[in-house]
Amino acid sequence: MKPTVFILALTAFLISELSIGKDFFVSPNGSDNNIGSSQEPFGTVQGAAKAVRAWKRVNPEVSVRIIFSEGIYMLDSPLELGPDDGGTGNATVTYMAASDANVVFSGGRKINGFERVNGNLWKAHIPEVSRYNWHFEQLYVNAKRAVRARTPNAGSFFKVAEVRETILVAGSGRAPEYGVQQVFAENGVRTVLGSLATEELGDVLVVFYHNWDNTRKFVDAFDAATGSFFISGQGMKPWNPINKNSRFYVENVRSALDEAGEFFLEKDGTLYYLSAEDEDMTVAEVMVPITDQFLILSGDGDGGSKVRNISFQGIRFHFSGYTTPREGNEPAQAAAPLPASIVVDHAENVHFLDCEVAHTGLGAIWMRAAVENSSVQRSYLFDLGAGGVKIGPFAPGNQIGLEKDVSKNILVDNNIIRSGGWIFPCAVGVTIFHASDNQITHNEIADFRYSGVSVGWVWGYTPSFAKRNSIKYNHIHHLGWGDLSDMGGVYTLGLSEGTEVSHNIIHHVYSLTYGGWGLYTDEGSTGVTMENNLVYRCKNAGFHQHYGRDNYIRNNIFAYNIKAQLQATRIEDHNSFYFTNNIIFFNQGNLLSSNWSKINLSADKNLYWDERTTDIAFDTLTFRDWQTSGKDRRSIIADPGFVDPQHADFRFKSSRIYRKIDFKPFDTDKVGVYGTAEWIRLADFDPELAKKFDEIVSSNEGL
Repeated sequence: MKPTVFILALTAFLISELSIGKDFFVSPNGSDNNIGSSQEPFGTVQGAAKAVRAWKRVNPEVSVRIIFSEGIYMLDSPLELGPDDGGTGNATVTYMAASDANVVFSGGRKINGFERVNGNLWKAHIPEVSRYNWHFEQLYVNAKRAVRARTPNAGSFFKVAEVRETILVAGSGRAPEYGVQQVFAENGVRTVLGSLATEELGDVLVVFYHNWDNTRKFVDAFDAATGSFFISGQGMKPWNPINKNSRFYVENVRSALDEAGEFFLEKDGTLYYLSAEDEDMTVAEVMVPITDQFLILSGDGDGGSKVRNISFQGIRFHFSGYTTPREGNEPAQAAAPLPASIVVDHAENVHFLDCEVAHTGLGAIWMRAAVENSSVQRSYLFDLGAGGVKIGPFAPGNQIGLEKDVSKNILVDNNIIRSGGWIFPCAVGVTIFHASDNQITHNEIADFRYSGVSVGWVWGYTPSFAKRNSIKYNHIHHLGWGDLSDMGGVYTLGLSEGTEVSHNIIHHVYSLTYGGWGLYTDEGSTGVTMENNLVYRCKNAGFHQHYGRDNYIRNNIFAYNIKAQLQATRIEDHNSFYFTNNIIFFNQGNLLSSNWSKINLSADKNLYWDERTTDIAFDTLTFRDWQTSGKDRRSIIADPGFVDPQHADFRFKSSRIYRKIDFKPFDTDKVGVYGTAEWIRLADFDPELAKKFDEIVSSNEGL
């Protein structure tokens, strides 16, 4: 063969190899001593990853697929991948399920051997608990989260009567560095804690709900004379202390094992579970978590090599846990410092497609420090201990040197993110910290106890990295559940120039006291555009601005909110926001709340309609006096003519009215997930949950 012909043939062969790539196969019936072929597959995730890493050192430019056949793959610790595990150049590494295969990466261990104690009480023995001083705080029965024995039972709380704090180390921050808190509460707590021995008392966890936060602390001591108990740690935050408006429950108490679905683990390894009538524990699948995390992808950082070009397709990450540290958990908005079940740092082109993350102690996925051009798409994130997706590094405010860790260009699209906050109720569906140019689109976000989407992590007007983030075409609903306060369907913070919140449907946001809002521009929100959103049936208002500058609130529909429709709080010298071309439609509560009538705002070409009366009050002013004051001069009071607003059909019978304010109808059919009929059906909200939510609202509001 002539040299030229040889070179051409070799080139063709290499191109072919690069385009085809290399496949490795994994099966639960395989062995890590195999070669990874379809006939001799590897047996574990870890073994396959190790073999691929070695192979890629010799073949860095060749794309690799690790194909998993149907089955369960156990993780007793997180799979850790670094720069050597990713693709080089245009080469990629893909961990994927075989076609139509149900592939589960499981962080749980199955518990067998249950025997009936009496009635619906069952027990099983786990010798490792006493042998290795191991314990767990989550249990999953037939893929359903059990409740660690607590009192009062789920949905009820003790009330704090008084808190006395002794500061031991003041420190230099806004909050004391260390202190002891003595908590006085109603008599039910005296009964529970007073019956425990000293050695049992220290294992009791108290979970406080206070405004937008949760504090989780172990009991240090109990004072029988006053019925009070002591906790310790960081001093209470002056901006949100535990006080007489706070509620709590106590967890991990044997005597509290009194409701179906609860469990209690003795230190000797005896696991007790109180079953429902239809649960047979001799055949039930009972899983306990043996790892808190499934996956950690981490580059070198500080200018070192990144993890690149790794994808996960069709993988189900199921069953992980969270173990409370002895110091407990201090309050933190959005459970911000808490890690996630999957964490990515210093990486580029990392993608999750058609995956599941479910039954977790932590949140689902965190694209954390210096992550770029990555995505979470068409994935189902549910039954989560905390939130869904977090983007960007967490840091308490804008810090020098943080620029190198800012994440950007992350796509979170067409996902179902719901049923979260079971351990950390203050967690959020999707959170953007110090990150820019991200897109949160076409997601179903529901059934969280706090906000749906949170954008920005700087309070006030100091510099922020959260720029040009897009929150579009999301269906965000059934948030709060009357458990916490100060939340929004979409919540923004700080200087956020270029951020767009548009074409979202937001409804059923219900707080405990204040702060159940649909759209919420909080402290320092600046340069945010909120348009073409449908917001209805929120507690306090459809839109609220705490304070900020030059935000554009236009062409939205705000309907049937309970306390008020529009709210603004802090009066500032500059223009706070522009409010134009909006439709406000209601039949209860007030039109305006707080200082809306006093705020520096530009309002015009809006439509207002109260089904009860045409004599709408703008705070203390009539509509004519309101217009004379310089606001809403070209706005109107008129029925917009919705098709069936009581059943959330906000289409128009005619364009005649809305054209008067230059309102432009937007298509709500494009909101939420898209794709196959099966995927769209999966996003449907459970009508029984919706009914339960409505009952909470009706009971609290006296409706």
